[in-house]
Amino acid sequence: MRTRDELEISRWVGPAFLFFSVVLIPWIVYLGLSLPSRQVSSHYDVAWVGFDAFELMALSATGFFALRRSRYLAVTAASAATLLVVDAWFDVLTSPGRQVIQSIVLAVAIELPLAGICAWLSYKTEHLADRRLSVLPRRLHRVLQRRGRLAWLC
Repeated sequence: MRTRDELEISRWVGPAFLFFSVVLIPWIVYLGLSLPSRQVSSHYDVAWVGFDAFELMALSATGFFALRRSRYLAVTAASAATLLVVDAWFDVLTSPGRQVIQSIVLAVAIELPLAGICAWLSYKTEHLADRRLSVLPRRLHRVLQRRGRLAWLC
């Protein structure tokens, strides 16, 4: 049985995020038609260094939580996978001239395979947590869920 908090969240989250998705469609069309194909940015270097720092944090957290066999591994691995795919995408699309080939090679050889591993790790971690919960006796599962202790088992 769902708790009251779960019902309240599920009641508004789905419709809200579907609405945000629909609103994003005309915004994407507008940007595609209005943005220049070439732009000089005064903080281009800071943006990339900052982005790579976030990538470093996500990969480090994934390694840390993997070593601790933590339930947070699924979240950090999914975050790292996302950042790696975005990094590959923007590296390839923003590289000048001859650097495009280097960016494609790095994306295909390093960033995208590592993103795939992170996505797999996130999926497997969630799948293992579900399996662990399914082997608990129903009564114990309900008691732990009510007491908020279920998260410690994963």
